[in-house]
Amino acid sequence: MAYLGEEIKKLGFGLMRLPMNGEEIDLEQTKKMVDLFMEKGFSYFDTAYVYGEGQSEYAARDALVKRYPRESFQLATKLPAWDKTKTAEEVKQYFYTSLERTEAGYFDYYLLHNLGGERTEIFENLGLWDFVKELKAKGLIRHFGFSFHDNSSALDKLLTAHPEAEFVQLQINYADWEHPEIESRKCYEVARRHNKPVIIMEPVKGGTLASLPDSAVDVLKSLDKNASVASWAIRFAASLDGVITVLSGMSNIEQMEDNLSFMENFKRLSNNELESIEKVRNILDSIPQVACTNCKYCVKDCPQNIPINKILGVLNGYDKYNNLEGAKARYSRAANGCGKASDCIDCKNCESVCPQHIKITEHLKRAASLFEKT
Repeated sequence: MAYLGEEIKKLGFGLMRLPMNGEEIDLEQTKKMVDLFMEKGFSYFDTAYVYGEGQSEYAARDALVKRYPRESFQLATKLPAWDKTKTAEEVKQYFYTSLERTEAGYFDYYLLHNLGGERTEIFENLGLWDFVKELKAKGLIRHFGFSFHDNSSALDKLLTAHPEAEFVQLQINYADWEHPEIESRKCYEVARRHNKPVIIMEPVKGGTLASLPDSAVDVLKSLDKNASVASWAIRFAASLDGVITVLSGMSNIEQMEDNLSFMENFKRLSNNELESIEKVRNILDSIPQVACTNCKYCVKDCPQNIPINKILGVLNGYDKYNNLEGAKARYSRAANGCGKASDCIDCKNCESVCPQHIKITEHLKRAASLFEKT
């Protein structure tokens, strides 16, 4: 089905986790991945001003824009406005920088990047909704929308305030489908009620749904022993109605080949397969977790400025998906600019105020042993 006047295959190439040579993107492998993607009839590429501090947009230029006719692909990028110290003109300049980096001439899909929480107001105050409308009128973008990280109520308010948005990009995967904070299902349903087509990000939850407990893997392998574990996550997302495409941040040619193997001739999940996905979700939900409710009382009383609630969240993710590399990356982001788990002085101020009576210091020691070792 065509959305916004274009027929786009249900797999998009996310240029956020490209193959690397040290600190630089492996351009030659990226070119091979782009070539294979295009050869199989796929055409949607997603980057952003902030990805790789600009490297991703340059890679889009060198691996895609310079090598293929402009009308043969769709290129999306994003406008960040998270720094409250930036003026409207400084933020608007990001668009022209993206245009210069990619040499694309125009963007097929342009997104206000990561709306939700306090960030939404910044985009309002800087007049960026009017800005993207002006860009479209000038022919510099074809469609505009936004990516979103917040709950369904906030999404409903945003789409009510801005019916001009042509699409919305949401974090949707089967593990977060009923998550009380991410609310994948509820956000998807809000977008549908507002008649907005959806671009799906994080279908494999940053790679975690490619690494599942054995009991969950057994459920999926009973359906098809040859299908990769990650394939079920992408097919779940792509089976939803109203979806423009599903983004996958592929990091090597093997991941590309796997995704193309089941998406080239995409088949929606059957009822039996959906029931099995539900079983997998129930298995994941049954794994014991630290009973943190994110009230943040512990953070207020921590003399070491340790982001305890975030670290406990990383621990829970690790225990559920057993993805140590991904957990270390999330831990690094959580502890950036704050105290580390190993900075705990065992004062137990946090435990004295925790409504859930969690043995926080023990969990911090475990986090330090898991995530701070190189």
